[in-house]
Amino acid sequence: MLADGVSWSGKLPAPDRRCWVPSRIRAHWGDMLRVAGSLTLGEVRGHDLIRMLSRDGKPTAPGDAFAHYGRIFKTLHPLQFVSDEGYRRMIGAQLNVTEARHRLARKIFFGRRGELRQHYREGMEDQLGALGLALNSAVLFNSLYIDASLKQLAADDFPVTDKLLARLSPLQYDHINFLGRYAFTRPAAPGLRQLRGPHTDGDDDD
Repeated sequence: MLADGVSWSGKLPAPDRRCWVPSRIRAHWGDMLRVAGSLTLGEVRGHDLIRMLSRDGKPTAPGDAFAHYGRIFKTLHPLQFVSDEGYRRMIGAQLNVTEARHRLARKIFFGRRGELRQHYREGMEDQLGALGLALNSAVLFNSLYIDASLKQLAADDFPVTDKLLARLSPLQYDHINFLGRYAFTRPAAPGLRQLRGPHTDGDDDD
């Protein structure tokens, strides 16, 4: 009988699948290094690697060793997240960027409300490819004009500080008109359009 009326049968509980066993990693450390080297040098194909690490839906001995090795970092991550405020801020910033990208993608993909409706894989891949092209075009457009604006501000002796730069994002879309007609024509002259002033009136960009 243990404290607080808790009894013990004399048997240890079975190891949790989320725990890692160092002996399994040590036993296959050489194989793990060879696999990592082959991946780095591009000497192994993906399906060959999957076949080596898993068989009949169950991990092989090297695959099990990799699983245990990965659990080390799955343990370190929440510990560092709890104890390190700077790490939490970094993760939060990365999540904000990812969510901003998703918002822009959903805004572009307004016709189907972000849902793929094709009933075959090739059609879905075409939709995702077109969405990626439009998304990257918007990000490139914003990046070019943000850079041009910052250069103009610096030339006008405006203090362009690192704190200001950290708050800028090419994933904004309030100035982009996603509805209407789309004209894909070559501009008369290469280069960017003239930047608007702070009090310049104008319609949203096409």
